[in-house]
Amino acid sequence: MQTMKVNQTVLKEFILVGFSVYPHVQAFLFVVFLCLYLLTLTGNLAIMGLTWVDRSLHTPMYLFLGALSFSETCYTLTIIPKMLADLLTENKSISVMGCGLQMCFFLGLGGTNCIILTLMGYDRFLAICNPLRYPLLMTNGVCGQLVASAWGGGFLVSLIETALIFRGSFCSPNLVKHFFCHMRTVARLACIDSDLTESIVTMISVSGLMGTFLLIIITYVFILSTVFRIPSAKGKQKAFSTCASHLTVVIIHFGFAAIVYMKPETSGGDDTLMSVPYTVITPFLSPLIFSLRNKDMKNAFRKVLGKRSFLNK
Repeated sequence: MQTMKVNQTVLKEFILVGFSVYPHVQAFLFVVFLCLYLLTLTGNLAIMGLTWVDRSLHTPMYLFLGALSFSETCYTLTIIPKMLADLLTENKSISVMGCGLQMCFFLGLGGTNCIILTLMGYDRFLAICNPLRYPLLMTNGVCGQLVASAWGGGFLVSLIETALIFRGSFCSPNLVKHFFCHMRTVARLACIDSDLTESIVTMISVSGLMGTFLLIIITYVFILSTVFRIPSAKGKQKAFSTCASHLTVVIIHFGFAAIVYMKPETSGGDDTLMSVPYTVITPFLSPLIFSLRNKDMKNAFRKVLGKRSFLNK
């Protein structure tokens, strides 16, 4: 028999406590997060625009990058606008249905990002370890199918986790000690005992996180073994340069995600601060790293600027 909570008042909305525990710095946080968000949008939109208009970037490597930028743009849209609004207003409520939708999209897009990063590692593995067969194995059509599978896989897991958490009603208090509908925090507000639900959804998330990260590690083991067999130093440098930005983003993305999903549950304020790198900092750094460390992206950007300058004359 599952134990029932004492207060059986069925909830219709939640209150996102978020940064209200830091009332004196909310205005400062709003300015910081708004600037980071605008820069994140600018970076991702620039990558998507360049991969669309520059035909030299119509290759699987940059199609994956464009897909990642689109996914991360949607990912930030599910969290940051609501968080910014809550920093300025007293009413920090969100309906139960709105909370479920936010959680579903947050988990789905987060899972999609992990899978796309894994596919980008697989793409680099084929390009370096099987260069002669690469054009046959990784066509633009195959790339599109893999991206579609990433979205399908990410949202399949998300729907399962969200359904588990929202399968019953919620009881008072309705305070979500977070700035978004974090799955474990919301699960604890269920009228029935949430320990089993928490354990299942955490296990699913950690398994997905560790599984995709392990696949990336395996691909890089093969990549490194191939690169070290390249006789010329120039060839090794070229191979490393194609993987450096991806590997950097992988370390940042999975490192911050591990902090969020694999740490012991702590107080609400600590959880709020712990989630900032994964939800705000990582999407900001990703387009910055991919654009600044990639010669093709920088050349494409120069072409666009050159055309505009020519048209303005």
